[in-house]
Amino acid sequence: MFLSIEIDDFRHLCTKNGTQDYPHRKSVGEKVGTPFAYSAIMIGTTYSAGIFGFEASLIKVEVDIANGLPSWQMVGLPEKGVQESRDRVHAALRNSGIHLEARKTTINLAPATQKKSGTQYDLPIAFALLAAHGVLQKPLTSFLFVGELSLTGELKSIQGTLLFSLLARQKKIEALICPKANAQEARLIKEVEVIGCVHIAEVLEFIQHQKRPSMEPVFEKIKGTEAERLDLSDVKGQVFAKRGLEIAAAGGHHMIMMGPPGSGKTMLANRFPMILPILTEEQIFETSKIYSALGLLDPQRPLIDTPPIRSPHHSISYAGLIGGGDGLLAPGEITLAHNGVLFLDELPEFRRDSLQMLRQPLESGFVTITRAKGRLKLPARFQMIAALNPCKCGYLGHPHRHCVCAPGHVFQYRRKISGPLLDRIDLHVEVTVPTEKDIFDNIPNEKSMQILERVLRAREFQYPRFKDLKIVCNAQIPAKWLRHYCPMTDEAARFFRKTFPALKISVRAHDKILKIARTVADLEGKEMMSTQHIAEAIQYRSLDREGEF
Repeated sequence: MFLSIEIDDFRHLCTKNGTQDYPHRKSVGEKVGTPFAYSAIMIGTTYSAGIFGFEASLIKVEVDIANGLPSWQMVGLPEKGVQESRDRVHAALRNSGIHLEARKTTINLAPATQKKSGTQYDLPIAFALLAAHGVLQKPLTSFLFVGELSLTGELKSIQGTLLFSLLARQKKIEALICPKANAQEARLIKEVEVIGCVHIAEVLEFIQHQKRPSMEPVFEKIKGTEAERLDLSDVKGQVFAKRGLEIAAAGGHHMIMMGPPGSGKTMLANRFPMILPILTEEQIFETSKIYSALGLLDPQRPLIDTPPIRSPHHSISYAGLIGGGDGLLAPGEITLAHNGVLFLDELPEFRRDSLQMLRQPLESGFVTITRAKGRLKLPARFQMIAALNPCKCGYLGHPHRHCVCAPGHVFQYRRKISGPLLDRIDLHVEVTVPTEKDIFDNIPNEKSMQILERVLRAREFQYPRFKDLKIVCNAQIPAKWLRHYCPMTDEAARFFRKTFPALKISVRAHDKILKIARTVADLEGKEMMSTQHIAEAIQYRSLDREGEF
């Protein structure tokens, strides 16, 4: 026979200072006549954050100290790096002069349905442990703790601090406590108080005595870097290719360049970001969140305020380019190029299956990765600039050198770029060999700043035009809105209709021509597209012509 006890008899609960103490909890199931057993149960609670994709979610860290054999149990789907926090936390506390009694310890990371990865849980676990042992006499649930601990108690740099700061603002948390190495990044969110600490002792000083560690001034933009000194005026000649880059920058179009080695394709691509408009505030935070989550932000410049450029080597794997790999939901180069430029040099040398996977993100602006561990939708709104040689040896059609490739080899080389992929690239530009006059005559070339001024004027026409569609440039115009946003004169309409059958192009290529012509008209400040605009746009679809590819 067992004694029945009402549940209210067990709710002798003292809640204070982030600690829940049950000093006289009666054990259930004691037989009649047996004295009640008493046990002291202490629970310490702190808040931390985890990263899923490129968003942070609030994680509640609970530490339970109970009677029993000394042990350490962690629940809540922690991955290997999180489980290893046991040894780091114990060593950090011991070497900081804090000695805790060995007890039966259970750590819960809630919600238990989300897998926990990363090393930012060391600091919240340590302080929840101190609260459970009764060391701290201050409330902890008003702070967000993130940080990795070294064995000496120092706080080491972590990934995703910008995301954690955004989460703290969203949840209206009093302060974010993080490593000092990440404080500049966290302080980008001005509404959040950031406490950057070097050692766990500084965190204790702040919790107990409100003593704030010294902080460095908010960073200022560093000017005059090597990338910013690149200029399109460095490239000799190539007027047609530079015009193509200008149209690509003004309308957000993808572009492919074909020409022999040494003609300047790589130089042109590397200077392309210099004529791109600056990122909007929304794009700045979108891009910075991606780099923060991956730990790629520069501590001295923790904000991506210029379009990033990624140029992976052609030996890159499928997972490295698109994302995923080994069952992971890891982003690839196309996500790192979000709101920027993806430059693929020697395009036919890339794996064909990787290139084929570019077809969907080129149009949609995102990629969905599905693995055993879950499903993740990653942003991938980039401009692709690709370059290739006309053949494997590179000298097909060269004015001074002979091609040594057999016709079958040329076909084999080019067939790696499928028709559907080529169809999705807006601008096709043939880069010619610079002439002797281009090289030796002192012909003044336009500087990037001059081209950028025209690009910005063209974008000024586009921003108010598309504000209701939530797009920013002509390349993103949905097909159903082309007639509305691409009006043309009657003469231009007759010209396009007459030349269209001879072009032998797809409906998608037809839409690309309209979008390019819309950008050409914007560069001239014209609302109506003329015959001249349509004709220039058709020039940039050269690889669609029969026999080219």
